[in-house]
Amino acid sequence: MSFDLTKLEAHLASRSYVEGYTASQADVHVFKALSGAPNATTAPHAARWYTHIKSYESEFTSLPGTSKAGEALTAAAAAPAAAAEEDDDEVDLFGSDEEEDAEAERIKAERVAEYAAKKANKPKTIAKSVVTLEVKPWDDETDMKALEDAVRSIEQEGLVWGSSKLVPVGFGIRKLQITLVIEDELVSLDELQEKLAEFEDYVQSTDVAAMQKL
Repeated sequence: MSFDLTKLEAHLASRSYVEGYTASQADVHVFKALSGAPNATTAPHAARWYTHIKSYESEFTSLPGTSKAGEALTAAAAAPAAAAEEDDDEVDLFGSDEEEDAEAERIKAERVAEYAAKKANKPKTIAKSVVTLEVKPWDDETDMKALEDAVRSIEQEGLVWGSSKLVPVGFGIRKLQITLVIEDELVSLDELQEKLAEFEDYVQSTDVAAMQKL
């Protein structure tokens, strides 16, 4: 059997299933009534539904519910065109009455609110990283104490400076190796290195020697 997809498309525009909130025998009935998969361009909702229900094909016989709603849907589609001209107040064959829809929406809203409340109360995990930063001076005459003081003068939320040491690089030149802990959402290493580069009297360059998530 085949029928006009326009009504099925309209029915599924605001629903995931023919009836209720899970796949049922109503979906199976309509699925079997179709001659094939709907065109995703002209009937995207029906095509989406068809693909989803097809994934249940091996479980068709065990799905819950009855085919009543599906039969009503296909019967309505097969009825004479003249039936479409009858009183607009007749029963909607494509869904629950307004009271049932309102109750379903109320229950759905309550569940969404409960989920949002639980999520809001759940402690948020703050992503942090420990970084080893190397700061190279211009030459062996650079005041390394002043260089480190300049580095540590940078303060911002989510940045904590740690231990440091001077590491020889050759020709009497030593570089500053300093550890810091950052909150990933608040501190950008690229921006931090740009700030350090502004201390041009002391800093020749900076490199991230190591980085590890905490």
